Amino acid sequence: MKIIRYLDQSGAEMLGAQQEDGSATRLAGELFGGLSDTGEPADVAKLLAPLAPTDILCIGLNYRRHAEEGQQKIPEHPILFMKTSSAVQNPGDPIVLPRRLRSDAVDYECELAVVIGKTCHNVSKADALDYVFGYTCANDVSARDWQLKWGGGQWCRGKTFATFCPLGPCLVTSDEISNPNDLSIKTVLNGETMQDWRTDDMIFDVPTLIEFLSGSTVLSPGTVILTGTPHGVGGARKPPVFLKDGDSVTIEIEKIGALTNPVVEEA
Repeated sequence: MKIIRYLDQSGAEMLGAQQEDGSATRLAGELFGGLSDTGEPADVAKLLAPLAPTDILCIGLNYRRHAEEGQQKIPEHPILFMKTSSAVQNPGDPIVLPRRLRSDAVDYECELAVVIGKTCHNVSKADALDYVFGYTCANDVSARDWQLKWGGGQWCRGKTFATFCPLGPCLVTSDEISNPNDLSIKTVLNGETMQDWRTDDMIFDVPTLIEFLSGSTVLSPGTVILTGTPHGVGGARKPPVFLKDGDSVTIEIEKIGALTNPVVEEA
């Protein structure tokens, strides 16, 4: 099932099932507590990110070609950082370039996002996918100057400005994606393809990430795991290509869809 979250014409937050023709029907129930399709047309006034995450755990440097383009060593363990839930942005809503804490080096990163569906603690790699509710597209928007120069060695400042975690357009349940490490993934900026690779290039595959992240740690339902980005990021290009006011950036992942956001300056 492809699940969307939306506001109806009255402003109420609802869940829907996206159909093959692009229409949607209204779902009843809770996202992680059992959903049923009413068959009634969904009255979609505004599309939202497909969930409000409980936590956002992010993995850096998790594609081999991306490590190579940055001349970085292959990590021994997954590199973990976090984004705040307030960084989430809806499909179609703008990525806002920071101006109060100014960045002139805001980058795109297409990423497969994994959504945990039940409490996950000390899970083995063999059982890890049993805890996945579904998958969606993510853009791990990154202010490279704050990430690499001014963040005191921590990545979070450059990764968690408002709107720096677009998610969507839908949440595809795990029964529709048997192998999350066999998907095409790309970024398209103003009509030009910037990243175009496959998730089988991950250094640590999805089951390995879940085993690692749940080790001595509780992952609650609604935890979103951003699994890293392939090569082709703007900061590694010569000259660098950073997001600017008026841009449009799209993340596309096979079997999920396309997540598009315009780019604007902070007021």
